[in-house]
Amino acid sequence: MRTTRAVEGWTLVPLERFIMESGARLALLMTPAGQVLAQHGFTRAVDVMSAAALGAAIVSSTGEIAKMMDEPEFRALNHQGVEHGIFLAGFETLRGRLLALVVYGTDSSMGLVELFFQTLKAELVAACPVEERREPVLAADFEHELNASLGSLFGR
Repeated sequence: MRTTRAVEGWTLVPLERFIMESGARLALLMTPAGQVLAQHGFTRAVDVMSAAALGAAIVSSTGEIAKMMDEPEFRALNHQGVEHGIFLAGFETLRGRLLALVVYGTDSSMGLVELFFQTLKAELVAACPVEERREPVLAADFEHELNASLGSLFGR
């Protein structure tokens, strides 16, 4: 049974609608640093952490390539395999830039994911609350904060 879970509650309904409409198998909403706000379809915390770190790194490295090419940014990346495709895109909100990492199978398509991503993006931008001033996370608190976020994502 695949479930959609969120650390940030305002992301839940738009992500659930996107999953239903696009036919995506896995999805992450995260910050450019890899902090996960919501996820769908992952069953293990280690997979969420790995996918978030890799997705954030891909966006960061392609951003640097775009700069080298005098390109303002790449709006989205698509990789199509035999059984799965990956869609990775960023967008601006009141809280700053967010990233979406989406994995889809042969029961969906890049076109469907891109089409419904536009709706997801608009819904998230509209639902996004103004960012509250937060204290920086200290290294000593990092493990506790990470475990609390993962616990929330996995209903623990």
